[in-house]
Amino acid sequence: MVGILPENLAGALAYFLLPAVFFLLVEPYNKNRFVRFHSFQCLGVCLAGVVVGASLRVVGFLLFFIPVVAPLLLLLVSMVVGLAFFAVWVVLVLKALQGEKFKLPLIGDFAERHTPAG
Repeated sequence: MVGILPENLAGALAYFLLPAVFFLLVEPYNKNRFVRFHSFQCLGVCLAGVVVGASLRVVGFLLFFIPVVAPLLLLLVSMVVGLAFFAVWVVLVLKALQGEKFKLPLIGDFAERHTPAG
Protein backbone atom coordinates (compact mmCIF):
# COMPACT_ATOMS: atom_id res chain seq x y z
CA MET A 1 0.00 0.00 0.00
CA VAL A 2 1.08 3.50 -0.86
CA GLY A 3 -1.04 6.05 0.92
CA ILE A 4 -4.60 4.80 0.50
CA LEU A 5 -3.96 2.96 -2.78
CA PRO A 6 -2.40 -0.41 -3.53
CA GLU A 7 0.99 0.06 -5.17
CA ASN A 8 0.00 -1.49 -8.51
CA LEU A 9 -3.16 0.66 -8.75
CA ALA A 10 -1.17 3.82 -8.03
CA GLY A 11 1.34 2.78 -10.72
CA ALA A 12 -1.45 2.27 -13.25
CA LEU A 13 -3.10 5.58 -12.32
CA ALA A 14 0.24 7.26 -12.91
CA TYR A 15 -0.29 6.74 -16.66
CA PHE A 16 -2.98 9.40 -16.56
CA LEU A 17 -1.21 12.75 -16.70
CA LEU A 18 -2.72 14.56 -13.70
CA PRO A 19 -2.26 11.68 -11.23
CA ALA A 20 1.35 11.31 -12.45
CA VAL A 21 2.09 14.92 -11.55
CA PHE A 22 0.21 14.53 -8.25
CA PHE A 23 2.16 11.38 -7.37
CA LEU A 24 5.47 13.13 -8.03
CA LEU A 25 4.56 16.04 -5.75
CA VAL A 26 2.79 14.39 -2.80
CA GLU A 27 4.14 12.09 -0.09
CA PRO A 28 4.11 9.07 0.33
CA TYR A 29 3.69 8.53 -3.43
CA ASN A 30 6.82 10.46 -4.40
CA LYS A 31 8.91 8.24 -2.09
CA ASN A 32 7.68 4.97 -3.61
CA ARG A 33 10.07 3.63 -6.26
CA PHE A 34 7.36 1.83 -8.30
CA VAL A 35 4.95 4.77 -8.44
CA ARG A 36 7.70 7.29 -9.13
CA PHE A 37 9.05 5.18 -12.03
CA HIS A 38 5.63 4.92 -13.67
CA SER A 39 4.93 8.63 -13.13
CA PHE A 40 8.17 9.63 -14.84
CA GLN A 41 7.60 7.14 -17.64
CA CYS A 42 4.12 8.65 -18.18
CA LEU A 43 5.63 12.13 -18.44
CA GLY A 44 8.19 10.83 -20.93
CA VAL A 45 5.52 9.18 -23.09
CA CYS A 46 3.46 12.38 -23.03
CA LEU A 47 6.49 14.43 -24.02
CA ALA A 48 7.29 11.99 -26.84
CA GLY A 49 3.67 12.27 -28.03
CA VAL A 50 3.90 16.06 -28.12
CA VAL A 51 7.18 15.94 -30.07
CA VAL A 52 5.83 13.40 -32.58
CA GLY A 53 2.59 15.38 -32.96
CA ALA A 54 4.49 18.62 -33.56
CA SER A 55 6.73 16.86 -36.09
CA LEU A 56 3.68 15.58 -37.96
CA ARG A 57 2.27 19.11 -38.03
CA VAL A 58 5.51 20.46 -39.51
CA VAL A 59 5.59 17.69 -42.11
CA GLY A 60 1.95 18.39 -42.90
CA PHE A 61 2.72 22.07 -43.41
CA LEU A 62 5.66 21.24 -45.69
CA LEU A 63 3.58 18.78 -47.72
CA PHE A 64 0.65 21.21 -47.96
CA PHE A 65 1.62 22.04 -51.52
CA ILE A 66 1.08 18.48 -52.80
CA PRO A 67 -2.70 18.53 -53.36
CA VAL A 68 -4.41 15.15 -52.85
CA VAL A 69 -1.78 12.62 -51.88
CA ALA A 70 -0.09 14.51 -49.03
CA PRO A 71 -3.18 15.08 -46.84
CA LEU A 72 -4.28 11.47 -47.22
CA LEU A 73 -0.80 10.14 -46.47
CA LEU A 74 -0.48 12.44 -43.48
CA LEU A 75 -3.89 11.33 -42.20
CA LEU A 76 -2.89 7.67 -42.53
CA VAL A 77 0.45 8.19 -40.78
CA SER A 78 -1.20 10.22 -38.01
CA MET A 79 -3.79 7.50 -37.41
CA VAL A 80 -1.14 4.76 -37.27
CA VAL A 81 1.03 6.79 -34.90
CA GLY A 82 -1.98 7.60 -32.70
CA LEU A 83 -2.99 3.95 -32.54
CA ALA A 84 0.59 2.96 -31.72
CA PHE A 85 0.74 5.45 -28.84
CA PHE A 86 -2.63 4.21 -27.57
CA ALA A 87 -1.48 0.56 -27.72
CA VAL A 88 1.73 1.38 -25.84
CA TRP A 89 -0.29 3.28 -23.22
CA VAL A 90 -2.66 0.31 -22.73
CA VAL A 91 0.28 -2.08 -22.33
CA LEU A 92 1.92 0.23 -19.78
CA VAL A 93 -1.29 0.55 -17.74
CA LEU A 94 -1.86 -3.22 -17.78
CA LYS A 95 1.75 -4.01 -16.83
CA ALA A 96 1.56 -1.55 -13.93
CA LEU A 97 -1.71 -3.14 -12.77
CA GLN A 98 0.07 -6.49 -12.79
CA GLY A 99 2.81 -5.02 -10.60
CA GLU A 100 5.47 -5.13 -13.32
CA LYS A 101 7.94 -2.39 -14.16
CA PHE A 102 7.79 -2.50 -17.98
CA LYS A 103 10.57 -0.25 -19.21
CA LEU A 104 10.34 1.49 -22.60
CA PRO A 105 13.71 1.81 -24.41
CA LEU A 106 14.71 5.49 -23.99
CA ILE A 107 11.90 6.80 -21.82
CA GLY A 108 12.25 3.95 -19.30
CA ASP A 109 15.94 4.72 -18.87
CA PHE A 110 15.06 8.34 -18.09
CA ALA A 111 12.41 7.20 -15.60
CA GLU A 112 14.84 4.79 -13.97
CA ARG A 113 17.45 7.54 -13.51
CA HIS A 114 14.87 9.66 -11.68
CA THR A 115 13.76 6.89 -9.33
CA PRO A 116 15.36 6.85 -5.87
CA ALA A 117 17.53 3.85 -5.03
CA GLY A 118 15.96 3.15 -1.64
